[in-house]
Amino acid sequence: MRILLDTHILLWWLAAEPLRDDAREAISNPRSTVFVSAASAWEISIKRSLGKLKAPDDLEKQLRRHRFMPLSVTIRDGLLAGALVDLHPDPFDRILVAQALNESLTVATRDERIHAHRVQTLAA
Repeated sequence: MRILLDTHILLWWLAAEPLRDDAREAISNPRSTVFVSAASAWEISIKRSLGKLKAPDDLEKQLRRHRFMPLSVTIRDGLLAGALVDLHPDPFDRILVAQALNESLTVATRDERIHAHRVQTLAA
């Protein structure tokens, strides 16, 4: 499985918070390729600087430790995110949806608004 972690799922994973069993199994499966978007790093960084979020200071190291692959945001992603039906006002989530569509990824999330898009999801 090719999985893109929604930002909250990434943070919960790193903090060892409980996830649904099937999501935890899929993410930890060595045959899965798990991606983390640069948009998630940006979102974490912004919210941390505003004092709205506690997150690891060593995110890149944590991603390597958990064998998560970085996923860059492309022009194609930005164009698709802007063209999406306005089901979700959060620009970070819109870019994740666009990346998932462009790269044929399944988004691990608990965000019902992401489920509303035509993207494959894994309820986490």
